[in-house]
This record gives sequence, C-alpha cells and structure tokens, in this order.
Amino acid sequence: MKSGTDSTRVYDAIPQLGRLREQVLIGDVWQQPELSLRDRVLVTCSVLASTGKVEELKIWMARGLDSGVTEDEFRGLVVQVAFYAGWPSGLAAGRALVALLDERQGT
Repeated sequence: MKSGTDSTRVYDAIPQLGRLREQVLIGDVWQQPELSLRDRVLVTCSVLASTGKVEELKIWMARGLDSGVTEDEFRGLVVQVAFYAGWPSGLAAGRALVALLDERQGT
C-alpha cells in the first residue's frame, strides 16, 4: 500500500512514521474485520476528497478500482462529497476521478 516515491522517501527519512504505517495502520487498522477492503477504500477516498488531498485521492481511487469499487460508485462518491464537504471538494474529487479514468483509458 505504498503511496509512491515521495511517500517512500518520507518513510525512509522518518523511520518512526514508516513503522507506525506498517505496524499500526496496515498491520492493524486495515486488517480489522468490520469493513471489507473495498469499503475501507471508499471511506478513505471520501475523507481524502473532503479534505482536498487530490494526489492521494487519485492513488486510492486506483486502488479502489482494483478492489472492486466501480466507476459509477466513485461518481456517486463525488456527488456526496460535493454536498456534504462542499462544492469545491466535489469538483476536486471529480477532477481526480476524470484524470484517473483518462490515464487508464490511455487518453
């Protein structure tokens, strides 16, 4: 579940953060039985979208598509975010989704 080269560099530079990520976040929180991986990704994407973390959102949307979240479900997420977190957050989430889908379709 690495977020890319920039995150890897941060975890290398700050080993405590990397250890917490591996042992607590991935090793415990993401393993809890209350939510499926797919649902956990949807929740994570909703929070990232509502807080404007667009680069991370694109990464997690890609993971979501790979984990069974459909494009239509992400479209629904964008609308929900727009109403509950604000229109700019919804637009940012929509831009992240469009960019991801364009990349996957090679356009």
